[in-house]
Amino acid sequence: MIEFKLHFDKELLDSLTSFQDALFEGIYQEKLSQKSGYYHLPFEQNAIEETADYLKYHQDFLSNISHLIIVGIGGSSLGLKAIDSLLKHLPARKAMQVIFLEHTDPIYTTCALQNIDMQKSLFIVISKSGTTIETSSLLKFILQKYDLLRNETSKKHLLIITDQDSPLENWATSENLTHFKLCPNIGGRFSILSIVGILPLGILGFDTKALLHGAKNMMQGFFKRSEDHILQKALVFASRKNQTPINVLFSYSSLFQDFNAWYVQLWGESLGKINTKGEKTGLTPIALIGSIDQHSFLQLIVQGIMDKSVTFLGINPTYSREPRIPNISLKYLEATDFVNGQGFSTLLNKQQLATMQTIQYEGIMTDEISITHLCEESVGMLIAYFELLTSCVGHLFEINTYDQPAVEFGKQRLKKLL
Repeated sequence: MIEFKLHFDKELLDSLTSFQDALFEGIYQEKLSQKSGYYHLPFEQNAIEETADYLKYHQDFLSNISHLIIVGIGGSSLGLKAIDSLLKHLPARKAMQVIFLEHTDPIYTTCALQNIDMQKSLFIVISKSGTTIETSSLLKFILQKYDLLRNETSKKHLLIITDQDSPLENWATSENLTHFKLCPNIGGRFSILSIVGILPLGILGFDTKALLHGAKNMMQGFFKRSEDHILQKALVFASRKNQTPINVLFSYSSLFQDFNAWYVQLWGESLGKINTKGEKTGLTPIALIGSIDQHSFLQLIVQGIMDKSVTFLGINPTYSREPRIPNISLKYLEATDFVNGQGFSTLLNKQQLATMQTIQYEGIMTDEISITHLCEESVGMLIAYFELLTSCVGHLFEINTYDQPAVEFGKQRLKKLL
């Protein structure tokens, strides 16, 4: 379903083999310590059961919903947006339009809500702390605009997801609003497999059990030592953090646009920290879409400073009815005829291969992730893979992978400015 290939220097990999057991033991102990609860999410049924109950008791109400509006920022929205974008083509996906209100851009917010009918809309407000200023501001805006607290009927159009005992939960309780609780030791950017993602994805019609099953398989494989490529990749990245401080995720499909954004937050916010020695550390994430960015950023990768590694992420399915390039020869454009008759997915895959070979020829470090069947299960595997990889690198960096103190500094300064 997913194939992982490390195209790293064999001598480098061999030199790091002796460190794999210690890294694995560190992650295993981190899991046992409950430092982050995300390790256990694929094995839990709470979110699945709560979602099933909500869908069962609100079936008639949901049948009239045409718009799902997600109010949340960062980890409260990026993972959900990523999965919906990747799987929107599946036949089970309901014909609801999803709108994300993520920040206080006045033009975007006004345009996004321009044709929203409250009677056909469901607003889901997601905030772990309950006091995220973007989310609370947008909440106040939609409360006033749509008079959502007018009566019990209008309140059905508003759901809250937040930490237990947060200010937002206390407010939701006081207003008798339907609300769902997050586990306190799961940070936003690691929360997509919790109720944060499971509830909205269930409402949209996705098979959330399969999503968790895929993540469970990846987790079990990792802790049974059958996914040691994750340990190897983390060790290589950590050992070369000074020579290769930038990781490029080169994703070959426009379906990965939102997944790339999820990866950027996960990688950047988790790894950019001050370590136990008081040193600033981290790896810079860059997300590209192929073949589009072959015509822009590729030039910098190949002939710019050699400070980047490249992870290629692609879909390699076999389509029997994919659109093909017509076997037409156009005058003056005969030089392009070599692709005539090829399927578009075949062309995209060959473009990825040609780009990867070009980069490898320059001695640039690469690895490859290939999805042969894009579905809920494979996406669950992909989510768990990147989360585990992030934890492994964070452990090697000797940092707290799960906090974000610098983000809090910015929030404090905003409060003073206003």
